[in-house]
This record gives sequence, structure tokens and C-alpha cells, in this order.
Amino acid sequence: MNFQVTVLKILVSYPDGFAVMAELKRDMAILATSGRDWAERTKRLASRVPGLDLFSQGLVERLNGGWRITEKGRDVLEFMEARRSEPEAQPVEATVPEPPKSATPLLRSPAEAGRRRRERRQRRRAARERVRANAS
Repeated sequence: MNFQVTVLKILVSYPDGFAVMAELKRDMAILATSGRDWAERTKRLASRVPGLDLFSQGLVERLNGGWRITEKGRDVLEFMEARRSEPEAQPVEATVPEPPKSATPLLRSPAEAGRRRRERRQRRRAARERVRANAS
């Protein structure tokens, strides 16, 4: 299991991307014992951004007894998770890629936008349920 990728994935699932250390440790323990699939997935994602370092690259910040993912961290995670249409290329450096400089912005397909919206709603719903469960 790749610790760096796991932390990014956990933080992005929380409201505002913030989790206190106890929640982070609990979620990390759950994922660490979830089987080989998670370990293989995080290893594959980490291979797309070698040299990943959460704090020195500004992907995560320490706040009020917890950690928060930054916008740069969200961008790097999105880059790692992006499906490639061509075969695996050489691993890229651990920097956020520059968007192509074109006159027209890149538009997502309606299906992709809908899928991303659904995923965001599901993450928010799961986060609200975690908060409710922890409150009771």
C-alpha cells in the first residue's frame, strides 16, 4: 500500500478535504487491511507520479490536529487517476502538468461530467454519514 496516495484518497473523501489524525489513522487501518486490490491500486497510481511527497510539494497541509488536502493535491490525485487512452508512457515528474495553451478551454463530455458529479455527491453523502456516526 502506498501511504502517500492513500492519504490523498482519504482526505479527498472528507468534507473540505480535512480530517483529524484519529480519522486518518482509522481509515488508513481499514484500507491497509482491505486486501491486495487496494495495495495494487495505490502502487499503480503512485507509479504515475514518482517522487510524490505530500508536504514538501504542498499537496497536504497540517491544520488544527489534522491534515487538509490542497487544490494542488486534488489536481495531482486527479492526474494520477486519469485513464490513459494510449499505452503506459514513462512516469512523469511529481509536478502538476500544465494545461495545454489553446484558445478554447477543454470541455468534458456530458457523460464524464455526470459521472464526476455523481461521485462527488457520493463522497459528500459518505462524509456526512461518517460525521453523523461519529457524533452519536
